[in-house]
Amino acid sequence: MKKIHLWFPDIFQFTGGIQVYSTFLLEALEELYPQIEYEVFLKHDNNLPADYDFSENINFHFAGDWPKQVRTYIFSAQLIKYAIYNRPNLIISTHINFSPLAYYLNRLLKIPYWVVVHGIEAWNISNPLLIEALFGAERILSVSEYTRERILQQHNIRPDKISVLPNTVNSQKFQIASKPHYLLQKYGLKPEQPVILTVSRLVGADRYKGYDQILQALPQISSVIADVHYILVGKGDDRLRLEGLIAQLKLENRVTLAGFVPDDELCSYYNLCDVFAMPSQAEGFGIVYLEALACGKPTLAGNQDGAVDALCQGELGVLVDPNNIQEIAETLIQILQGNHPHKLLYQGELLRAKLIAKYGFESFKQTLAKHLFQRFPAI
Repeated sequence: MKKIHLWFPDIFQFTGGIQVYSTFLLEALEELYPQIEYEVFLKHDNNLPADYDFSENINFHFAGDWPKQVRTYIFSAQLIKYAIYNRPNLIISTHINFSPLAYYLNRLLKIPYWVVVHGIEAWNISNPLLIEALFGAERILSVSEYTRERILQQHNIRPDKISVLPNTVNSQKFQIASKPHYLLQKYGLKPEQPVILTVSRLVGADRYKGYDQILQALPQISSVIADVHYILVGKGDDRLRLEGLIAQLKLENRVTLAGFVPDDELCSYYNLCDVFAMPSQAEGFGIVYLEALACGKPTLAGNQDGAVDALCQGELGVLVDPNNIQEIAETLIQILQGNHPHKLLYQGELLRAKLIAKYGFESFKQTLAKHLFQRFPAI
């Protein structure tokens, strides 16, 4: 039986972009090649959720119970041990930081490996071990053309070695619905009140997401749309600074910091808004854009990063200069007033259909199958 080893940071205890991508990758592999045996190694998870349903040919290995000081060593030992005794046909790592170990196993045991690159963690790499591991990979899967081009510009890697496998979205989970009554009540909003939404971690390193720019644009927006409200979903160490900025701009009555929102509630927040806005400038792709589009929402993003891929160069949304507060404000006013020239923004069902055709799970799965065909042609 053929074997694939999958190296993931985690998929159960945290649901960031890499985790969501890893989950879809496992699901796609299982559907495409049910006869392959999968060994899934999870650095930070410590057990399976009670309701998790998986095939008998998938075995999970956890390192999350170990203290952080030794977890990397334990995780690495697991990867080495099973590579030696299990001899997989392929290793796929969804985080670039794991790739040096795959490189050394390849040198020692001739096991081919693939590396997934997402965004900022793979840009401007200076660590020689990571660079060597990228060169040694049989294939590099990039989540966007933007990330692929950045890596090609920075390193003399053969272009045919880097393939694009874009992010996907759970279109069953994220669907169009009316504004949830319980959220209108919770935040004291009226159904007709215009709502701008951003979903992002609120940590200092993620300020590139652009929520500061939305806040700075709000005074101009509210001068035209008096009852506009901004909801920022997410938690992190940047919240205290944001509260100070909100007070400085006198936006206390116009902004809600919603904090952490469980995954099963996110769809309700997308449906609460009238426009999803995240004018980022260092996003590798941005799964949140897909989630908003799956809910039929007009979407605004920055024009300088992987969001250009997510919005199909502007076909599925509006791209703005993420550093231009005036442009952000004027564009959001246009969208909220219903007079933006991009008419697809106001055709929710068609917007959703185009999103699914481009980035739905079936498209993700078939693209993965094309990439894997040379390695597993007989399966």
